[in-house]
Amino acid sequence: MDIDNINVVKIGGNVIDDPTALDDFVKIFSSLEGPKILVHGGGKEATRLSKGMGIETIMIDGRRVTDRATLDIVTMTYAGLINKRIVAMLQAAGCNALGISGADGNIIKATRRPATPIDYGFVGDIDPKDINDSLISILLEAGITPVVCAICHDGNGTLLNCNADSVASAIAIGASRIAPTVLTYCFEKAGVLADVDDEQSVIPLITKDNFKTLKENGTIAKGMIPKLTNALDSASKGVTEVRICKAENLLTDSGTIIK
Repeated sequence: MDIDNINVVKIGGNVIDDPTALDDFVKIFSSLEGPKILVHGGGKEATRLSKGMGIETIMIDGRRVTDRATLDIVTMTYAGLINKRIVAMLQAAGCNALGISGADGNIIKATRRPATPIDYGFVGDIDPKDINDSLISILLEAGITPVVCAICHDGNGTLLNCNADSVASAIAIGASRIAPTVLTYCFEKAGVLADVDDEQSVIPLITKDNFKTLKENGTIAKGMIPKLTNALDSASKGVTEVRICKAENLLTDSGTIIK
């Protein structure tokens, strides 16, 4: 298969936790033409399993603290149950998918986050230079769609729980070394909204310049700041276009474009 362009798509809990939404998304994603990569987070499954095993879930600023017991659970859940469930659904939809973690094929090496100022445990940060784009190229040329979870490794035998948005960004930057790449974050809203209570108030384009203004005037705040920082970083490092839209709008041109 000739690789003229690559689509990297990231889904989160709003799709993963809803069986109907996931089924609908898989059908839409499968019909997306050309080489593509799917990156997924973990949803609420790990929290449910932790509770069933009597292990407390600790979140700080929306991020999961990953001690040794939690690392075992998120690895089983993200790299096992959720990853293989999605792969099986894609196969049923006619998309030949291969589920992998960052450790498989050394596709994503990460560095454990420093314990200060907050000790998140076995949580990793990723340098896009450490993405194995040669393996990505081999898989895509073979007509295989990688389905990548956010469990990575440090190169010394330790698994690390990474942020799925950051994984998607790094994968897209790596893929852009192969061919022009578009990164799409599937979001619960129609895009980045000027008014969070108005689904019609989608901001069509965000650039480095207006991002600063939107932050200063409070239009963009809280969890959208790191998401858009990730998106702008991807765009500055070779990704052709980043888009934020609803999963059901993946095949349309709606949503917010980040350039």
